[in-house]
Amino acid sequence: MLNRLIATVAMLCATLPGHAETWPSKPVRIVVPYSAGGTTDFVARQVAQKLTESTGKSFFVENKPGASGTIGTMQVARAAPDGYTLLANDTTYTMLPSLFKTLPWDHERDLVPVTTIAQTPVIIIVPTGSAFKNLQQLIAYAKQNPGKLNFGSGGAGSSTHLAAEVFEKSSGVSLTHIPYKGAGEALMGLIAGNVDLLITATPTAIPQVKGGKARALAVTGAARVPTLPEVPTFTEAGLKDYAVTNWFGLAAPKGTPPDLVAKLQSEVQKSVQSADVKERLASMGAQPGGIPSAEFAKRIKQDTVTWTQVAKAANVKPE
Repeated sequence: MLNRLIATVAMLCATLPGHAETWPSKPVRIVVPYSAGGTTDFVARQVAQKLTESTGKSFFVENKPGASGTIGTMQVARAAPDGYTLLANDTTYTMLPSLFKTLPWDHERDLVPVTTIAQTPVIIIVPTGSAFKNLQQLIAYAKQNPGKLNFGSGGAGSSTHLAAEVFEKSSGVSLTHIPYKGAGEALMGLIAGNVDLLITATPTAIPQVKGGKARALAVTGAARVPTLPEVPTFTEAGLKDYAVTNWFGLAAPKGTPPDLVAKLQSEVQKSVQSADVKERLASMGAQPGGIPSAEFAKRIKQDTVTWTQVAKAANVKPE
């Protein structure tokens, strides 16, 4: 009798629709915690378009910039854990805990990693009218004129900020920081001539470099970016110890059912591995992601430790 009851319950459970089977049944919002025009925005829109095509339901991007990404992140952390509000995050996500005394959310308590969308090298660019034709010219001038050159960033504690801090340490120069509300705005500041240099992910910079609105001096990685074959790596340019890279991914509110997280990861992986998205990412110097949620969580934890050490070494004070 007991065995029959167990078998009946098991059969009923097997026939009940799971979260992953019914999702999505309505539009899904992907919150980008920065202004439009940066790499996080770019990769989020690539995957949103592909997910819309593959699921038949609308995936749309909503930009919520401010406070180095904490405002948009907080919105997602407080959203219902039902798979209909997601966060497009990036390496900055692992930097913020060491840069703010308190945050309105916590990595492990409030959010669950889903998967990566892409990984990119970073590139140092200057305005097209800049006197610097190569990296060594810029470094030499900066050493002779401490603090005179400034750099733009996507906000205090952003990946573009700390990437520049690492550059200062690696090259032995001192620069002045000018924060914006996102890498896209920082890029516009550079094009307008308001900042002397910007170190950002390649998808943010490549269209402007190819369009003649910015000049690239060097890119991280073991090899040159195929779409910018004339731009040397940092090692080729004489700064072999500079090796910063950025990742971009998706997170969901804590409490999102594991089967739904797995479904999201699978759908994103298929999206970024599709031929057209891979081609678009490659044209921007990016590699597709799609790693398992557990692996992504491990990387976030490791990077948080690494960037905390960088922030302390750069004497970046928590706000």
